[in-house]
Amino acid sequence: MPGRPDDYEVLLTIGAGSYGKCRKVRRKADGKILVWKELDYGSMTESEKQMLVSEVNLLRELRHPNIVRYYDRIIDRSSTTLYIVMEYCDGGDLASLIAKCAKERHVKSACAAHFLDESFILRVLTQLTLALKECHRRSDGGVTVHRDLKPANVFLDGKQNVKLGDFGLARILHHDTSFATTFVGTPYYMSPEQMNYMSYNEKSDIWSLGCLMYELCALSPPFTAYNQKELVEKIREGRFRRIPYRYSDELNDLLREMLNVKDYCRPSVEDILQHPLIEAVVTEEQKRGLRPREPERLQYSDVAVNELKRKEQQLQEREQAIKEREQRLEQRERELCIRERLAEDKLARAESLMKRCNLQKQQREVTCAEGPDNKLVLPLSTTKKNSLLEGSEEKAVPPHNMENYVLSKGKNSDLKRRLYAANLRAQALAELEKSYQLKSRQILGMR
Repeated sequence: MPGRPDDYEVLLTIGAGSYGKCRKVRRKADGKILVWKELDYGSMTESEKQMLVSEVNLLRELRHPNIVRYYDRIIDRSSTTLYIVMEYCDGGDLASLIAKCAKERHVKSACAAHFLDESFILRVLTQLTLALKECHRRSDGGVTVHRDLKPANVFLDGKQNVKLGDFGLARILHHDTSFATTFVGTPYYMSPEQMNYMSYNEKSDIWSLGCLMYELCALSPPFTAYNQKELVEKIREGRFRRIPYRYSDELNDLLREMLNVKDYCRPSVEDILQHPLIEAVVTEEQKRGLRPREPERLQYSDVAVNELKRKEQQLQEREQAIKEREQRLEQRERELCIRERLAEDKLARAESLMKRCNLQKQQREVTCAEGPDNKLVLPLSTTKKNSLLEGSEEKAVPPHNMENYVLSKGKNSDLKRRLYAANLRAQALAELEKSYQLKSRQILGMR
């Protein structure tokens, strides 16, 4: 999924061109240093925009040790800007290297020490040819031409290996003059077929590569003039001076073949790679390319690592808190189940007690209904019997019957109090049971 501009931190502006600006950025996710190029697509038609997106997607498929890797594309619709995120090469470009050597040679002296070694030039030639081969002979059968091959678009990494960049950007932008320009816009690397308004093919890239290699040797382009008209004539004639004599004749002959005005006479990328001059270098580079490449490791900065650790610790603490909360809820549910069972037992005992109380109340009512007659008969008969025997006219209740009557009355009052207390306890237990049932349903709903 395409990223966003906010996913990157802009560090500095490297340069600017007709397409926009090139900035050095840091990817916030892992701290990796990259570059992005800003392309303004606001004035393009819809078909051109679709072609732009498809071309950038195609460039992302180019994976080669000597081609600058494309990582991402970001479309900012609010500012109609396309950001192309690419690999950052910390060794600069060949244009800066050539300018530095030329300046030292002119300021100090014309000694050979300020020229580049032939071994370095041959390695640059081999790596750039391998990069062009990857594009001219893609595995899917397609052909991608660079169209803007020049020293400013060839970059160096920390090990002084070259990487070809800005692939296809000139064609993406539909420049009418899709050729490399330096200084005041002079077409130093424009092929003769372009001068004659002919089609641009992979042999045009070979011409531009020959111009680039010539400039690495001589520290100046092969065709120079005071005005553009004179320059066009020199390019069409194909006449240029020999490279400095410190370089071998084999290298000079190879460059002359690459700078042949007839495109069909120029060597192909396969012909260049099979040349005896660079055969050993090609073998070494191919071995290096066949070595298993380590997968890209995220280069996390200290800030990113600390942030990831902090977030991981927060997630672990949150997970532990959730587990503890689940354990507390399970414990509370078990306690509620136990309390519910105890409440059911108490309720059962209360109902049993109420039944007993009701039974005793019924028996007491029966006793109260039948008891007075029996009590009257028994005391009177006893009284009469005693009065007859003793001759007494006094009619009084015997002391022991009076005591039983008082005891029966006190017991009845005590039973009433116990019955009232049992009713209160039963009501309280019923309310408690309802409360436990409600809490149990709430806990089950939370889980």
